[in-house]
Parts: sequence; structure tokens; C-alpha cells
Amino acid sequence: MYDKPLPIIDPESAPYWAALRERRLILKRCRDCGRYHFYPRALCPHCHSDALEWSDARGTGSIYSYTVARRPAGPAFKDATPYVVAVVDLDEGARMMTNLLIDDVESVRIGQRVNVVFDAVTDDVTLPRFKPAA
Repeated sequence: MYDKPLPIIDPESAPYWAALRERRLILKRCRDCGRYHFYPRALCPHCHSDALEWSDARGTGSIYSYTVARRPAGPAFKDATPYVVAVVDLDEGARMMTNLLIDDVESVRIGQRVNVVFDAVTDDVTLPRFKPAA
């Protein structure tokens, strides 16, 4: 049983969560400026256009920043410590905060290449996490 907080799936983000259940990572892309962004929202954060579309992402990127959590962010995370919270620069240009799955938390480095993995934590929610690229 998954005992950590779950995301709230609203109408704006529902396609994103549905794609994750299918083991696909999708991002919003602006048809006016051509840029991708994350998190799902109604307006492009770059040019403020509402001409957005969902687009498949490769699920690859590099670590922009990270922290090693040695103290749990609440009781539900106690058994997971230490764990890595990372900001990943996706190859499409969007930045995503995520969890990095890695055995040796001391080996994480800025710029390290990563790939998405899909973690089905409930029947309705699959989380995108990342692992170091092989």
C-alpha cells in the first residue's frame, strides 16, 4: 500500500496523469512560441499564449539541481531516507522537479544524464521518477 501523499488530479492535468498510466511522459507545448513547459497549465509561461498542445517527451534529461533529504519530509517518508529530490532539465527544454532513484545518493552530480521510469503507486496514479542513464 502506498502511504505517501498523492497528487490532486484536476481537469488541466488529467491528460498528463492518464499518459503516465500508459507509461508515457507528455508535456504541454506552445504552438505560438514552440517552447515546452511543466507543470500543466492553461497559458504558456513563456509568451502567455493559450495555443497549447500535449506532446510526447523523450523522458531524458540532465540534473539541474538536487538535494539529498536525510531527514524525512513527514512520517510517510521515514523509511525512504536518504532520498534525492532533483530538478531535471528535460531535453525538450522544460524543467521538472522529481525524485531520483539511486542507491548511492553521494554519487549524484549536476549535469548527470537521467531517464524517466514509471512508478505505478496506485491503480490511478503513476509517478514519473528518474534514474541515472546507463
